[in-house]
Amino acid sequence: MTPLPPLGLYLHLPWCVQKCPYCDFNSHALRGPLPETDYLTALLRDAAWEAPTATGRSVRTIFIGGGTPSLFSPAAIGQLLEGLSQHLTVAGDAEITLEANPGTVEQKRFEGFRAAGVNRLSIGVQSFDAGQLHRLGRIHGPGEARAAARAARAAGFERFNLDLMFALPDQDLAGAVADVDAAIALEPEHISHYQLTLEPGTAFHARPPALPDEDLAADMEAACAERLAAAGFVRYEVSAWSRPGGACRHNLNYWRFGDYLALGAGGHGKLSTSDGRIQRTRKVALPRHYQTVAGTPAAVAEAWEVPADERVLEYLMNALRLVDGAPRAEALARTGLPWSAFAPGVAEARARGWMVSDPERLAATAEGLRFLNDLLGLFLEPATEAAS
Repeated sequence: MTPLPPLGLYLHLPWCVQKCPYCDFNSHALRGPLPETDYLTALLRDAAWEAPTATGRSVRTIFIGGGTPSLFSPAAIGQLLEGLSQHLTVAGDAEITLEANPGTVEQKRFEGFRAAGVNRLSIGVQSFDAGQLHRLGRIHGPGEARAAARAARAAGFERFNLDLMFALPDQDLAGAVADVDAAIALEPEHISHYQLTLEPGTAFHARPPALPDEDLAADMEAACAERLAAAGFVRYEVSAWSRPGGACRHNLNYWRFGDYLALGAGGHGKLSTSDGRIQRTRKVALPRHYQTVAGTPAAVAEAWEVPADERVLEYLMNALRLVDGAPRAEALARTGLPWSAFAPGVAEARARGWMVSDPERLAATAEGLRFLNDLLGLFLEPATEAAS
């Protein structure tokens, strides 16, 4: 019997006021009234249908993402969380996160989300520069971003995250640092700081803006890292910084190859079984279609089992993003593989100085984090024989 990893729950609420040109998520600009009641009903039907797969397991984290979940009313979020507890066992100390757009919230709304059971917010600021926000298609300005952070604190949220991007169109080093300084001044417990990339299928990919070159982007990352560290933030993942104890537990579960149910249009799930199988699923993407088929097998657009010869790379793509990596014993338990499946790639990575030499831990060195894609490339060759 293989021990099962922790279980999280992801809920996808797919509507936004408008689609940002860099976004490749399953999000849809709202046309007409928000179908709050119909979508909530569909999510709870989906939860009831998924519940047997979580028998005997408690949900330790819930993440409500999108889209812009803060478009939904606090009352709807409260009904959703209450309904979920009727189908799933939710741990008493579960971390429950809601993504929020500064352009769709104010303090009373935050107070309502807090009363509904949400105990962590992730606020999509992206930048504090008005010109950059306009280029990025955001519906808020710098003042609204600052007001949202203050409102979160005033509403009683002890933990909230500010989401920032760097290497924005025509951005210089001073602009990137100024964004981080502005975020630090608002005293969040967590700052996500990631580089803008041009993803296929986005407006930016079709009509690329002028972005900083690789050297300037690296300088931005390094300078911002210095600012964050000096302010007392600890980098625990490639793009995530937190105060001590403020790491996002839901995302940590992803990065450590934990399990998660997924409800909502386009939601991706992962579940392990006690006999060593790992299955991934994807729900149908179109919201209206999802609302029709939720709670039936037709809601699953795709389901596949992760074969043994792909598990090493899948595991390390997540775990090596963590600054501390993961224990060797956990890697073997979560993948169900022997050490021989990891050993050749790890030996090569250590020889190149990309992974630490600690025999009980799989972790990238500082140079390995910098060249993470090259490091992961060492594990592209399937080790079928070793994994069997």
